[in-house]
Amino acid sequence: MQPQAGQSIRTLTTIEAVRELVASARAEGKRIALVPTMGALHAGHVELVRTATEHADLVIASIFVNPMQFGPHEDLDRYPRTPDADIDALAALGIGAVFMPTVGEMFPDGGRSATIVSAGHLGTVLEGRSRPGHYDGVLTVVTKLFSIVQPDVAVFGEKDGQQLFLVRRMVRDLNLPLAIVGVPTVREPDGLALSSRNRMLQTGERRDALALWRALEAAGANADRGVEAMLAAAQGVLQDDTGVQLDYLAIVDPRTFAFANDAHHGPVQVLVAARVGGVRLIDNAIYSVP
Repeated sequence: MQPQAGQSIRTLTTIEAVRELVASARAEGKRIALVPTMGALHAGHVELVRTATEHADLVIASIFVNPMQFGPHEDLDRYPRTPDADIDALAALGIGAVFMPTVGEMFPDGGRSATIVSAGHLGTVLEGRSRPGHYDGVLTVVTKLFSIVQPDVAVFGEKDGQQLFLVRRMVRDLNLPLAIVGVPTVREPDGLALSSRNRMLQTGERRDALALWRALEAAGANADRGVEAMLAAAQGVLQDDTGVQLDYLAIVDPRTFAFANDAHHGPVQVLVAARVGGVRLIDNAIYSVP
């Protein structure tokens, strides 16, 4: 059964209400999909939801700005919140429900959980090095959402490649009974990866932000010359744009997330993070080294 655009959507704010809906759907033999988001929805989120409808009869999208994945000096307070527009967008897609809990509903002990799902060593490199504890916060809230919704499938975007790898590894390591589906990054016509943070970019900053995609393209254009040449080409693009403050640029094996070097052949994932003005952006792309 596919949802119909325009059908009524249930807005749920409590864990109990979600579990009641899920129990009713299970009694009818329905498959359930979860699309976790932090709101401020854009066309990339729409693609996540559309993909979820291909895998399940009941799609539940969650909207929750998780304080556990923000550091003390990050943009938790500035993170865009557009709940009314988000509900309208999800209703237009015809999904069954949106789960919009308060922080108190998810974390009754004051915005954090005493029990943490650790990302391990990989949670301390790249994005994890720049944002200590970030992926522990992500995995903890994702585990809570999986426990609340108990979906057959959960859908995540590929833009945060490290996050997707960690969620898949967690599901495998903890023997969680669901499938993880990744959806390719949705981009603007000029290549800029869609992100809720893009709306915080000023006009000139948006132009500078294109350097991230140009760097990834430069790396891909040099894949036949090996990993070091890919890195050098991408670094050259980023160094030429004075409006971009590079955080990290790395190339890993997407199957293991181990750092790649010139001895590597096969698929590689190029990851970049940078600040443009006061906005921190990430992007990645996968290529093949012959």
